[in-house]
Amino acid sequence: MCGVFCYLGAIESAPMFGITGSFYGVGRPLVAGLLCGLVFGDVTQGVLCGVAVQAVFIANLSTGGATNSEITYASYGGIGLAMATTKDPAVAVTLSVLVGQTFGLIFYNTRMAAYSFFNNGAQKAAEENNDRGITLWHVVYPQICTFFLRAVPVFLAIYFGQGLVDSLLNSVPEIVTHIISVLGGVLPALGIGMLMNIVVKDKIQLVFFFAGFVLLSFAGLSMVAIVFIAVLVAYLVYLSSAKAAVPAAETSGTTNTDDAAYEDDDLF
Repeated sequence: MCGVFCYLGAIESAPMFGITGSFYGVGRPLVAGLLCGLVFGDVTQGVLCGVAVQAVFIANLSTGGATNSEITYASYGGIGLAMATTKDPAVAVTLSVLVGQTFGLIFYNTRMAAYSFFNNGAQKAAEENNDRGITLWHVVYPQICTFFLRAVPVFLAIYFGQGLVDSLLNSVPEIVTHIISVLGGVLPALGIGMLMNIVVKDKIQLVFFFAGFVLLSFAGLSMVAIVFIAVLVAYLVYLSSAKAAVPAAETSGTTNTDDAAYEDDDLF
């Protein structure tokens, strides 16, 4: 089941609802944690593992087809293997990073190379006006290749890796397992830090993050309450920024106030 979900979460998977339903839905670690929890009969631990792994990959970007870790392999390979062994979120993070950056990237690049062969076949079929050939080379063969390159390795990793992980965790000294747990706890913080590095445009914006931390840690507010407060603060900041931009545009003699109010300096 984890292998099948790894295939359904691929960015090129056909059965789901395009990229939104596959890669940005089933392929996310948070969703993978829920599905792996259902598969292994422990939804709570599955979601906790998914949350921890999602935090690590929350700022993961694929630029021009290049990626430093294959998130779908990491999600179902790492979380699935963790659920089959310790069900520890810290171990799930460590395994997800290991799986995503090793054989995940190997099979990802193998798929990229194989698809170039399929493209040549589809182009040749198009030149010959062969509709059946186009369908086979463009849809059928790539989907079969994707299934075997995703479902089979994840299944083998969980099936044969379960005993290996258990034996390693049982045989290594306690200090080593403690280090793994500590590092597994640090990696989500690193992912959130990378996301903040992308989102925060000005250091003054860090005030909002510290305010949220204080409300959660010291005021004891729930995450839902903090989300509503954050939405209200974001809307007030947006209104103040829009009103400040309109007079500035009028002073400079610009007649199109809509562009002045809504344009993002980082994009234009």
